[in-house]
Amino acid sequence: MSNRSPDILFSNHVRDHPSWSVFEARFQDIYGSGPERMAVLARITDSLADALRTRSTALVELDRARSAAPDWTSVSGNVIYTFYVDRFSQDLAGLIERLDYLQSLGVRWLHPLPLLRSRPGDSDGGFAVADFRQIEPHLGSMDDLAALTTALHQRGMGLLLDVVCNHTAREHAWAVAARAGDLASRAFYRVESTETSVAAWGEHLIDVFPDTAPGSFTHEPEMGGWVWTTFYPFQWDLNYANPAVFIEMLDVLLFLANQGVDGFRLDSAPFLWKREGTSCRNQPEAYRIVEAWRAALSIVVPGVVLLAEAIESIDDVLPFFGQQSPGCDLAYNNGVMTALWGALADEDAGIARTLIEAASVRPAHAAWLNYVRCHDDLIWNALAAYAEPADLKRWSDFYAGGGFSGGRAFQTAPGGVPSTNGMAAALVGLGRDGVDQDLAARRLTLLYGIIHGLDGWPLIYMGDEVALGNDEAFDRDPARRDEGRWLHRPVMDWYKAEGRDDPDRIEGRTFAALRRFGKLSRSLDGLDIRGPARPVALTEKAVLAFERFEGSRRLLVLANLSPRGVVADLPPGWAGGGHDLVSGRDQSGPSIMLEPYDLLWLADRT
Repeated sequence: MSNRSPDILFSNHVRDHPSWSVFEARFQDIYGSGPERMAVLARITDSLADALRTRSTALVELDRARSAAPDWTSVSGNVIYTFYVDRFSQDLAGLIERLDYLQSLGVRWLHPLPLLRSRPGDSDGGFAVADFRQIEPHLGSMDDLAALTTALHQRGMGLLLDVVCNHTAREHAWAVAARAGDLASRAFYRVESTETSVAAWGEHLIDVFPDTAPGSFTHEPEMGGWVWTTFYPFQWDLNYANPAVFIEMLDVLLFLANQGVDGFRLDSAPFLWKREGTSCRNQPEAYRIVEAWRAALSIVVPGVVLLAEAIESIDDVLPFFGQQSPGCDLAYNNGVMTALWGALADEDAGIARTLIEAASVRPAHAAWLNYVRCHDDLIWNALAAYAEPADLKRWSDFYAGGGFSGGRAFQTAPGGVPSTNGMAAALVGLGRDGVDQDLAARRLTLLYGIIHGLDGWPLIYMGDEVALGNDEAFDRDPARRDEGRWLHRPVMDWYKAEGRDDPDRIEGRTFAALRRFGKLSRSLDGLDIRGPARPVALTEKAVLAFERFEGSRRLLVLANLSPRGVVADLPPGWAGGGHDLVSGRDQSGPSIMLEPYDLLWLADRT
């Protein structure tokens, strides 16, 4: 053994690892087997061995610590904070200076939105990546990224980084080489040579941005045809039927993981595989690709987590957790998020109960990322499998200004209803004339109290902790006015944040509430409260109730979705009431009075 070279030792480690056979199986599911694949697998072995050889001692130790607790992703209270770096702290150096602020809020994970080098000009908010191995220059450098991950690890925090795995910018080196005639680079993309074939594919596709970027193909004379562009014309879809694309993206993940990145948000994961006669979303191969990445990463960087960015129905999201083998560790709980807004508008918990029940069947190793808002729109059409078209339209109209909300309608595909843009504070009515501001503030904290009580990782969108409102001036900026989602991508208001410790200001009350919810969430493991949230139907339709009961103690969350006080009859097994973790007071049963937009977390009395 001592006579073998280090490279051979690392290669042997890769091949001997239990996850290698899983990787081989998933790779063969996608690309088949045979002699021609042996060279491809040999190249992947070399990539994994090289990444293992160059991984720092500190990161290896972090991997070991996480691997020693295989269910660490199920620990309660992994609060995430998501933001655009330039709008929060200007750059990565400034972000390090803001870590005290985030840590005081109870944040455990930072989830910056795209910060890899993007194309000049319009880059779809950074999602048109021109180089996966460089940081956007105005944000910093790879050295700054390494400094950030080091600072985070010293505080027991982690970094989730966006990796846009479905497409590249038109300016990416692969696309530039493809336009110059390089056949190997051309094979990285999907190109159709005739309008007839474009029309045949398009018959089954659903436009993502039908107003600002209709269609899914863009004519490129230098390519001699039409390039597949699901999102915008400057974003070229990668061709994952070519195993070289799979390998390159795996190399990107390994490279970034060795910079200290702790997890990856796999952007647009449902779109990875194209199949004629389908919508080209959520195809079996897309799930296998994620499972193969997971297996490969488990060999080299087992402490790194994968987050599926799949804004689809829950039935289509669940397979991203893994079917034949483990896939993503996390996925956005988009269905529950959207349903909560619908339930709040109706003052009826029905749709939220339906989606919480659907989400409860997640695999035991998986965790939901629970959120109230994010940088994207509220997509009502994602609830089409669970609600009637009239419901979707009612909610869409309500949050476009028909109710207490200060949101705006966004584009939609033909046959659907408009999505909604707006910050959470605006959507609940804060800052809107004629809307009771105390009730609006209660709505905001109620939603955050609910998501912290659910199983999974709660996410805070930048500014929600100080009730930051819409950027109403975005449409006066020529660079942003054609993209309605900039309404809810404001610059962080640090003057408002200065009021976070003042209980007489909305900023102080909101910050304190979210910080308390994070602490309560982190306390659940110590109370042995575990398991998925399961809804409970009550006679009062305005009260959302769900239980978690797989530990030695149970939790019952009660949320009044209405602006009036209601009496909730407790469900069977809770007739005696319980101890409310939110207020710190005991509550007796069999009925409990809930104030407008009130929230209780009832735990079994010890």
